[in-house]
Amino acid sequence: MFENADALILARIQFAFTISFHFIFPAFSIGLASYLAVLEGLWLKTGKQLYLDLFKYWLKIFAIAFAMGVVSGIVMSYQFGTNWSVFSDRAGPVIGPLMAYEVLTAFFLEAGFLGVMLFGMEKVGKKLHFAATCMVAFGTFISAFWILSVNSWMQTPVGFEMGANGQFLPGPSWWDIVFNPSFPYRLVHTVIAAYLTTAFVVGGVGAWHLLKDRTSAHARKMFSMAMWMAALVAPIQIFAGDMHGLNTLEHQPQKVMAMEGHYESHPDGAPLYLFGIPDDREQRLDYAVGIPKASSLILKHDLNAPMAGLDTIPDDEQPPVAIVFWSFRIMVAIGFAMLGIGLWSLLARYRKRLYDWKLLHRAAVFMAPAGFVAVIAGWITTEVGRQPYVIYNVLRTADAASPLAAPAVATSLLAFVIVYFFVFGIGTWYILHLMRSTPHTGEKGVKRGDTGPIRTAGFTPGPTQDPTGSGGDGTLADRNKAADRQEGTTGSKPVDLWGDRGQPDRREGDGQ
Repeated sequence: MFENADALILARIQFAFTISFHFIFPAFSIGLASYLAVLEGLWLKTGKQLYLDLFKYWLKIFAIAFAMGVVSGIVMSYQFGTNWSVFSDRAGPVIGPLMAYEVLTAFFLEAGFLGVMLFGMEKVGKKLHFAATCMVAFGTFISAFWILSVNSWMQTPVGFEMGANGQFLPGPSWWDIVFNPSFPYRLVHTVIAAYLTTAFVVGGVGAWHLLKDRTSAHARKMFSMAMWMAALVAPIQIFAGDMHGLNTLEHQPQKVMAMEGHYESHPDGAPLYLFGIPDDREQRLDYAVGIPKASSLILKHDLNAPMAGLDTIPDDEQPPVAIVFWSFRIMVAIGFAMLGIGLWSLLARYRKRLYDWKLLHRAAVFMAPAGFVAVIAGWITTEVGRQPYVIYNVLRTADAASPLAAPAVATSLLAFVIVYFFVFGIGTWYILHLMRSTPHTGEKGVKRGDTGPIRTAGFTPGPTQDPTGSGGDGTLADRNKAADRQEGTTGSKPVDLWGDRGQPDRREGDGQ
């Protein structure tokens, strides 16, 4: 069925599918790790049990989301070698070290402190545990730093030299590569998006529980903190997005032309099209609804500033306008909806009705997944708007793909779709199940297994097994009877082979 399919299109779909799944979880865990650090810090500062309860409540959710983010990210690295081997060969000298830095810094930092954060609250001091939580949060930021540096270099490649074999070789300064022209804007915009995504998930969960019980102190605190984040950070994100757009106009004008739907040049000021149906074949925007000269005002801060259109770009250099046009509008619309919720919450707070306005709570529940939609829409705008290049203006996507037949790529794509929806569908369902439970006083947090690690030597206790061969049920009494028979002490005081902690008693030596 895939004999006539395009292997390049299938490879692009496969990478888009896997990275879309992956992007959802880091976008959540980056913000949630910082939220956990804030909660634990407030608990240490105030001593209020409520903050500790919320910390343990969200810690369980963070553990699942973090695990799914790691698993989904591993798969993408293999695609560089299977579907995009030419890209890996040519860009490896630049991309490889940056990806290695992410592993050596962020991944090791997260791996080193994650266990303490999840399981160490009763094992280490409060300050040390808080330090571990902060290190995990910092590690998620460093991970975003390096990954976005790589992606930004692909958008605005600088600081490289072309080798004789066609490879991109790093120039004299790695700092030019790491801090490429679009990287600072992309980093700020993406990290703030992660924080807003988490804020609206927390706010949606808090609103859900407020609708069921307006007196819940835990739900009130969650909702209040999330709405503060929406009200204060959403305007900053809109400003950061505007600055990012200006940077994109300077370095990737074709992308902005597609975002704005400007097929034609406008020498006397370009309109801001709100809606329309892009037609790449006819090079026009049908049924356009716009505001005259507003695009020139936003992008060049001058109503009459001239704006070039796609008519100045060769057809084979233009990105797919329809996808970029609509994904950009979805992202912007959600951004302003977040701002609206934040302002609405300020009004409710001013009138002392933040926990009483059910319509606001229902809107917050509806907006809970909006951040995920926004970050995916923003990613689509960024990546599709870069086409037909994988490294902007220097390496075409068609020249970066592996020489594979379409059926081979299609088979792995189908396998990914089936496995991803099954595995991550179950994980997402479990996260939603955890969110449905009401936070309460005395939250348990992440629980370790009741039996502990599997033992490789000595007795392995089990509630339904009979390790003594006495026909009993493996209880402590049965083991004591077995010990009596082995030592010839029947009638004397039973010997507890397992000690006070459920482990072999080694006070007198157990031969190990």
